[in-house]
This record gives sequence, C-alpha cells and structure tokens, in this order.
Amino acid sequence: QVQLVESGGGLVQPGGSLRLSCAASGSIFSLNAMGWYRQAPGKQRELVATITSGGSTNYADSVKGRFTISRDNAKNTVYLQMNSLKPEDTAVYYCNANLIYYTGSYYVGPQGYWGQGTQVTVSS
Repeated sequence: QVQLVESGGGLVQPGGSLRLSCAASGSIFSLNAMGWYRQAPGKQRELVATITSGGSTNYADSVKGRFTISRDNAKNTVYLQMNSLKPEDTAVYYCNANLIYYTGSYYVGPQGYWGQGTQVTVSS
C-alpha cells in the first residue's frame, strides 16, 4: 500500500558531497515526520536527521553543520544533502516516514515505514 524508495547513494571521496532522496508513494492521506537513519557494519541503526511536516528539523550531533534535511510536501519526498563527508559516515542510509494511508475502505495509521536502504561509502 505504501512504498518508500531511496536513491542517491554511492561512493565518494572524503570531503565530497552526496544528495539522497526518498519518495513515498501509495494512497497516502497524511505524511507526518520523515527522517533519515543509518547503520554501519556491526553497529546499531542510528538517527541522522528528522523533519516534521511543518519543516522543523533535528540532527545528530555528528552531522550538524554538514548535513541538511529538507522535504517537498507536494512530491511526498524527503532529501538529505550531505557535505564534507567523512569515512565514518559510511553506512546504509534508511528513509523513515510516519504516515496515514487509505486502503479504499478505511485509514491505517499513523505508523512508521522504512525504505530499503541505500549504501553510502566514503573512501579515497
């Protein structure tokens, strides 16, 4: 019923930039907070940044000043601009969205959904 599709990952040198995108599709009635999380090998998944439907943002201390989260409500899409990338930013990045969708008969949610993940590798 709902799908989150991420794009924009890849290999980049230290100091470089990448922009991740995540588009939510389906019979979405209300798209609330969206966010990005990441999981490095052998580590737990951690929050990177979140943004509310009104545009309020929150960042992990490790990415403040380097990453910027934004969203386009008309496109149900959230972005993560990553600048000054470091090797320790290497991880699989996951999109998360809290939303309500309509089945055609009733509403489901609000509840959270995850994308499939996109690999970001920072290496020289």
